[in-house]
Amino acid sequence: MYLRSWIGAIGWLLLSGCSNNNTAPDISNIKVSVTIDRFDKAFFSLDTLQLAPALEKLSKNYPGFYPEYMQFILGVSGDPADSTTRLATLQFLRSYSGINDSLQVRFNDTLDLEKEVETAFRYLHYYFPSYKPGTITLYTGPFDAPGVATVRSGTALGLQQFAGQDFFAYQTAELQALYPSYLSRRFAPLYRVPGIIKAIAEDLFPPRTAELPLVEQMVEKGKYWYLSSLLLPYHADSLITGFTEQQLDWCQENEGLIWSHLLKNEDLNSLNPVVIQTYLGEAPFTQGLSQEYSPGNLGTWVGWQIVKKYVAAHPALHPEAVMKTNPATLLEQAKYKPK
Repeated sequence: MYLRSWIGAIGWLLLSGCSNNNTAPDISNIKVSVTIDRFDKAFFSLDTLQLAPALEKLSKNYPGFYPEYMQFILGVSGDPADSTTRLATLQFLRSYSGINDSLQVRFNDTLDLEKEVETAFRYLHYYFPSYKPGTITLYTGPFDAPGVATVRSGTALGLQQFAGQDFFAYQTAELQALYPSYLSRRFAPLYRVPGIIKAIAEDLFPPRTAELPLVEQMVEKGKYWYLSSLLLPYHADSLITGFTEQQLDWCQENEGLIWSHLLKNEDLNSLNPVVIQTYLGEAPFTQGLSQEYSPGNLGTWVGWQIVKKYVAAHPALHPEAVMKTNPATLLEQAKYKPK
C-alpha cells in the first residue's frame, strides 16, 4: 500500500514547559508556501442524491488523498460506480455529520494553523532544502483513524483527534475506553503541528527499529524527538514528547535514577517484546518507577537524552548525519552517564 506513515504567536509557542532550542538558526530570509486543503468540507458537502458523480468530482479534486481516504479510512475501493463505496460513504456521512458540524465550528479558521506550519516548514527547508512537504489536507474520520498521516499529496490531519479535551465526543464511555485519559489529553489543537512534523521526520528517515535490541530502539526513537526539536525550536518539550510538564520535570530531576534503574533491572540488549513495550509503549506510567510522575514511553525520552549528548560531542554534524548514524555507534560515542 502507498500509505507511508499513519500514525497565535508567542502564546502557543511557549505553552507548558521550556522550549527546546535557544540557538535556533536564522530563517528570516527563507520563504515557503503552505497549502491547506479542506477535504473535510468537500466530503461532507457531497450531494447524496447524486452521490456517484459527486464522488467522481471529489476524486478528481483530491487525487493525492481521495484513494487513501476511501481505502484506509472507510475501507472501500473508492470507485464511485461501486455500490459498496457509495453505501459506506452514506453511512459515514450520516453517522458523523453531527461530529463534523462541531469540528467545523472549532476549525473553521485555519489561519493560526497555517502560520504555525509555515514557521515549521521554514526550519524544515533550512535543514532539508530538497524535501517537498506538499499540502496539509484536513479530514474528518472515525475516532479510531489516525490523527496524522503522510500521504501522496503531503500530510493528512484528522481533525477528530485534535478538538480539545472538552470536546463532547471525548466524554463518552466508548471513546474513553478507546483512548484513556493519558492519551486523550493530547487531543488538542496544540498537538497538530508537532504531529505533522513527527510524520514528516519519519518520511524523511523511515523508522528502522525492527529487530533492534531495547537500548538501540530507544536511541533510534529518540532521534525523532531530536529532529522534531530542531524543526520546532520554540515549541514546548511537552508538545514533542506528549508528556505533562510534571512528568518532564520528574524525568529531568531523576535522569540518573532512571538510567540506573534500567542498568540494574533490565538487559539493555533485550529483544523481549514485553520488556521493549514496557519502556517504549504508551502507558500511564512506567512499571517499577513512580506511578504518580513517571510517563509511559520513558525509553524514548532516555534515547533523546543520549542523542543530545552525542550531538553535543559532535556539533559540526548535520542533522541528516545524526539521523543516519547507527544507534549502537551513537550510544557508544555519546558516553551517556547521567548522575
